[in-house]
Amino acid sequence: MRIDRRWQLGFVLFLAGAFAVPALAQQPAAPTSAAPAAALPAAKPRPKPKPAPKPAAPKPAAEAAKPPAVAGGAQPKLLGQYADWGAYTASPGGKKVCFAISKPTASQTDPPNRPRNPIYMFISTRPADKVTNEVSIIIGYPFKPGSEASAQIGSTTFALYTQQDGAWIKNAAEEAQMVDAMRAGDAVIVKGESAKGTKTTDKFDLKGVSEALDKVGQECK
Repeated sequence: MRIDRRWQLGFVLFLAGAFAVPALAQQPAAPTSAAPAAALPAAKPRPKPKPAPKPAAPKPAAEAAKPPAVAGGAQPKLLGQYADWGAYTASPGGKKVCFAISKPTASQTDPPNRPRNPIYMFISTRPADKVTNEVSIIIGYPFKPGSEASAQIGSTTFALYTQQDGAWIKNAAEEAQMVDAMRAGDAVIVKGESAKGTKTTDKFDLKGVSEALDKVGQECK
């Protein structure tokens, strides 16, 4: 089940900005239990494809920029830190969300040394939306419009659908396979291209991801 797109766009703004702390952009290191909960965003829900959207009244700009969740006490709570992965829960808009989160342990750009915002990978579970273990990435820049990114785990590569600064597995039917591969793998290599033509490669180590996912599963059944 995929939730209403207009709600998603507002939630994405909340996720990307509500908990961001500028200092985190300086080091591509995994979050630790010592990091304040308010420093971490939550995962972005996968946007619905839009083949030919019908005209609809958009949400007021103020509502999209500051969803009700921001005022609803949705600060994430640390459930446990497992090597490079943290397990968190939050309740944006009163709906409980649980997610495993990590930052890349290595990043590079081509051309080199291009500035980026903080980068995160999430695996989120939203019981109210009947979504379990949805993989998403905040890449730290706007993707090239219409482009795909990729996530490689061992010898298997998964195509990623991109929108703005977010990426999700393109074929939702492969999501469980990707999560299983992450549990068994050593690292995920994510590649993408920015709207300005900068190519990026980010490495996320997978040590601790299984334990974080188990904790998320216990918290959001």
